[in-house]
Amino acid sequence: MRIALFATCIVDAMYPKVALATVRVLERLGHEVIFPPGQGCCSQMHVNSGYIDGALPVVRNHVEAFTAADYDVAVAPSGSCVASLGHQQPMIARECGDEALAQRAEEVAGRTYELSELLTDVLGVTDAGAQLGSWFPHRITYHPSCHGLRLLGLGDRPTRLLSSVQDLELVELPDAYECCGFGGTFSFKNPDVSGAMAEAKLRNIERTDTELCAGGDASCLLHLSGAAHRRRTPVRTVHLAEILASTRENPLELDDIAELSIPQGTASIGPRAEAPAVETAEGAAR
Repeated sequence: MRIALFATCIVDAMYPKVALATVRVLERLGHEVIFPPGQGCCSQMHVNSGYIDGALPVVRNHVEAFTAADYDVAVAPSGSCVASLGHQQPMIARECGDEALAQRAEEVAGRTYELSELLTDVLGVTDAGAQLGSWFPHRITYHPSCHGLRLLGLGDRPTRLLSSVQDLELVELPDAYECCGFGGTFSFKNPDVSGAMAEAKLRNIERTDTELCAGGDASCLLHLSGAAHRRRTPVRTVHLAEILASTRENPLELDDIAELSIPQGTASIGPRAEAPAVETAEGAAR
């Protein structure tokens, strides 16, 4: 199968190794991964802030980038951005009087999946250890992000994948379905409320007595990591894709900030400033 990678803004700018981990997982299953050039933002931060007219060219750019590409399905390591494609992009196009663009947006969104959704529903992965060689000998918990839960209906897809990773111990997160407080621009417009929500989430993570909190949205993980750093708590975060990409031969090793390194040979994790340089998802594809 030919799969198009929608990297998303935050992954491309802040966590490019999550995109590389996504590619590694899909290629391990024998699929070809392409990166449609010209892709950018999904427009949700514009829409959520009420900038409808400003969102239209962003929507058009995404639709044109993925319409021009030759692929079977597309994937993003983000439930939030995938939800935006189906929930917001057609709405914006129609709000601005462009029905043709709205229909094209619906077609693109209909072929775009969040990572755990693609792996389970389309590619038939039921045992990450057996089918992907995933190995991660750590005790972790999992934060399910709001858009994946409420708009995509991901349910237990991510946790089923994690539970099948070799030597991984998954601990249920108390009040898991509560928001972490990020909400995109919500965290900027309502910092006190956002910070209090992050604090509550961090307390629940600490109650699990785990080494890491995994998640499927880099934006939520970024928010929680920042909150943890401010309160000097040992809570660390890691993306679902990074865990699935970790194997016995090329393990995700933990030391300070959890971030997947994909050099030649064994991967290692170190403080961000000491990590080996890698290309962004866009640069790697070009």
